[in-house]
Amino acid sequence: MNDMRISESTAEADSAKISAKGVQVYYADNHAIKDVDVDILDKTVTAFIGPSGCGKSTFLRCINRMNDTIDICRVEGRITIDGDDIYDRRVDPVQLRARVGMVFQKPNPFPKSIYDNIAYGPRIHGLAASRADLDVIVEKSLRRGAIWDEVKDRLHEPGTGLSGGQQQRLCIARAVATEPEVLLMDEPCSALDPIATAQVEELIDELKSNYSVVIVTHSMQQAARVSQKTAFFHLGHLVEYGDTGDIFTNPQDSRTESYITGRIG
Repeated sequence: MNDMRISESTAEADSAKISAKGVQVYYADNHAIKDVDVDILDKTVTAFIGPSGCGKSTFLRCINRMNDTIDICRVEGRITIDGDDIYDRRVDPVQLRARVGMVFQKPNPFPKSIYDNIAYGPRIHGLAASRADLDVIVEKSLRRGAIWDEVKDRLHEPGTGLSGGQQQRLCIARAVATEPEVLLMDEPCSALDPIATAQVEELIDELKSNYSVVIVTHSMQQAARVSQKTAFFHLGHLVEYGDTGDIFTNPQDSRTESYITGRIG
C-alpha cells in the first residue's frame, strides 16, 4: 500500500504545474506559513480549505508573488512553475503575474469600459499588434468568462455598471486575457448571491480544461462541487492534501476530520 502511495505521489510530482518545497512565510515576527510542501497539477481545480486565518490565502498569494507588495512579509523556500523558480531574482513579478492570473474576493473591475477592462492587460504586455488583434482577444476572453452574450452590445459602458456576478465574471475574463497558465481565485464567490455563485462555479469547471485553477474557499460544499484536489490548512500548516473525494470521506489526519465534521473552524 505504501509503495503504491509513493508511486502515486512521485507521478504527481512529475506532472506538477506548481511545486512548493519548504515554503515559510513571515509577517515580521509572525510565522504565518510553516514548511509547506505541495505539488499542484495542471488542468485541475485545487481547493484550499481551512479555518479563517489558517494561511490558505497567504499561501495562494505566494504563487504570484502578491506578498512582495507587503513590506513586512518574507517568503522562504522554493516555488516553481514548470520547473522555473518564480522567486529567482531574474524573474520580473509583473511578467509572472501575466502567467498567473488572480481573481479576488470582491469583484474589482477597473473604472473603465468593459472593453478596456479586458484590453488593459494585453496592451501593457504587448500581446496585440493592432486594434483588430485586441478586438479578438477581448471577445475570446469575455467568451471564456461566460459573459460575452450579456455584454457584447455594451462593450463601451463602464464595467462598474454590471451586477456583482457579472462583475466577477468580467474580472475572470480580465484575468485570462493575458493567456495565463495558472488562475488563482481567493474566495471568488463570497460576495455573490446563490445564482451568481452557481454561474461562477460552472465557469470554474470549464476553465480547468485550459488552466491550473487554485481556489481558496470557506465553503466545504463549494470545494466538493468544483475541485478535484483539496488541501486542508490549519494554523499555518498544510495538514493534508489529496483527491477531494478522499479528503471529505476518508481523511487521514484527525485535524482534517475535525474540520470536515465541524468540530474545529
